[in-house]
Amino acid sequence: MLRVLKRWLFGRGEPAAVSEAQWQRVEGGLPFLAYLPADARERLRALALAFLDQKTFHGAGGLVLTDDMLLAIALQACLPILNTGLAAYRDWVGVVVYPGDFVIPREEMDEDGVVHEYDDPVLGEAWPGGPVIVSWQPLEPADGLNVVIHEFAHKLDMCNGEADGFPPLGPDMTRAAWARIFAAAYDDFCERVDTGRPLPIDAYAAESPAEFFAVMSEAFFERPIQLRAAYPAAYAQLKRLYGLDPAAGANPSASGHSN
Repeated sequence: MLRVLKRWLFGRGEPAAVSEAQWQRVEGGLPFLAYLPADARERLRALALAFLDQKTFHGAGGLVLTDDMLLAIALQACLPILNTGLAAYRDWVGVVVYPGDFVIPREEMDEDGVVHEYDDPVLGEAWPGGPVIVSWQPLEPADGLNVVIHEFAHKLDMCNGEADGFPPLGPDMTRAAWARIFAAAYDDFCERVDTGRPLPIDAYAAESPAEFFAVMSEAFFERPIQLRAAYPAAYAQLKRLYGLDPAAGANPSASGHSN
């Protein structure tokens, strides 16, 4: 399906225009894009088309990928790199899309050296130097959970090694400030999970610093006002990292509440 889309968009040597009606239809299913200023949305569209030209998509489990689905995935995948460009995604080409949750076989060795095999149901997975695997989820109002942004935040994190919650930083940022602020936020979040206090983001963020960064990135783009209220210093770091301030464009009366 991606080959068909590429011929349609790029078959004449330059990108053919996606109709404004199609852009609006696809973006209408991604309401959090409205938090971006107009110039950022135009740049995101252009970057999404370039992303589709460089990557190869595969539908798994019988999923047939439509042009709207591909555009929706590309728009979300490009949010974390909107101000740094596609170079962050240069060492891999494949995107695999499943129709909902999928299972990955795992092996784990216990303290006695016994290897246990099990099936791990997941929504997505990003492999260093390899493909990004995501599930296609029904489009719903922004709830702070976004598997595409999550997995591509992992890809950004992997630009300087394994995913560890410490992505490449901008020239106006310092490693010391990032480490101090995110360590404090992560410790606070894990304490909230342990004590049963209300959580501003999904509980999965407590799994590791890498997952904390990815879940924080989901919330940054989808529920920025809630994230800024819960972790203002971490939000400020993400604002510098991504070069965007979604909370500035969000409507507080329409952004809901976290659990």
